[in-house]
Amino acid sequence: MYKIEKIRCPNCGSEGERYYIISSQLTRTQCPNCDYLMVNCTRTGKVIEAYAPGIVGIRN
Repeated sequence: MYKIEKIRCPNCGSEGERYYIISSQLTRTQCPNCDYLMVNCTRTGKVIEAYAPGIVGIRN
Protein backbone atom coordinates (compact mmCIF):
# COMPACT_ATOMS: atom_id res chain seq x y z
CA MET A 1 0.00 0.00 0.00
CA TYR A 2 1.29 3.47 -0.81
CA LYS A 3 0.18 7.08 -1.04
CA ILE A 4 1.34 9.51 -3.76
CA GLU A 5 1.75 13.25 -3.18
CA LYS A 6 2.58 15.89 -5.82
CA ILE A 7 5.46 18.08 -4.64
CA ARG A 8 8.02 20.55 -5.96
CA CYS A 9 11.36 18.92 -6.68
CA PRO A 10 13.98 19.98 -4.11
CA ASN A 11 16.60 19.90 -6.87
CA CYS A 12 15.05 21.80 -9.81
CA GLY A 13 11.66 23.07 -8.62
CA SER A 14 9.63 21.16 -11.23
CA GLU A 15 6.63 19.04 -10.33
CA GLY A 16 7.76 15.81 -8.71
CA GLU A 17 6.18 12.98 -6.74
CA ARG A 18 6.59 11.63 -3.24
CA TYR A 19 5.57 8.05 -2.57
CA TYR A 20 4.84 6.95 0.98
CA ILE A 21 5.37 3.17 0.88
CA ILE A 22 3.65 2.09 4.07
CA SER A 23 4.39 -1.66 3.97
CA SER A 24 8.18 -1.15 3.83
CA GLN A 25 8.29 2.14 5.82
CA LEU A 26 9.96 4.06 2.98
CA THR A 27 9.47 7.48 1.43
CA ARG A 28 10.56 7.86 -2.19
CA THR A 29 10.86 11.33 -3.74
CA GLN A 30 11.47 11.56 -7.47
CA CYS A 31 11.45 14.05 -10.32
CA PRO A 32 11.08 12.97 -13.95
CA ASN A 33 12.41 16.34 -15.16
CA CYS A 34 15.90 16.30 -13.60
CA ASP A 35 16.16 12.60 -12.60
CA TYR A 36 16.30 13.39 -8.85
CA LEU A 37 15.74 10.42 -6.51
CA MET A 38 15.77 10.17 -2.72
CA VAL A 39 14.64 7.13 -0.72
CA ASN A 40 14.37 7.53 3.06
CA CYS A 41 13.34 5.28 5.93
CA THR A 42 10.22 6.85 7.47
CA ARG A 43 11.05 5.45 10.91
CA THR A 44 14.66 6.61 11.24
CA GLY A 45 14.94 9.29 8.53
CA LYS A 46 18.10 7.65 7.17
CA VAL A 47 18.83 7.93 3.46
CA ILE A 48 18.63 4.54 1.76
CA GLU A 49 19.38 5.68 -1.79
CA ALA A 50 19.98 9.07 -3.41
CA TYR A 51 20.72 10.37 -6.87
CA ALA A 52 20.70 14.05 -7.75
CA PRO A 53 22.53 15.07 -10.92
CA GLY A 54 23.71 18.65 -10.82
CA ILE A 55 23.97 18.94 -7.03
CA VAL A 56 27.58 19.61 -6.06
CA GLY A 57 28.86 18.31 -2.72
CA ILE A 58 29.19 20.69 0.23
CA ARG A 59 32.67 22.11 0.69
CA ASN A 60 34.16 23.28 3.97
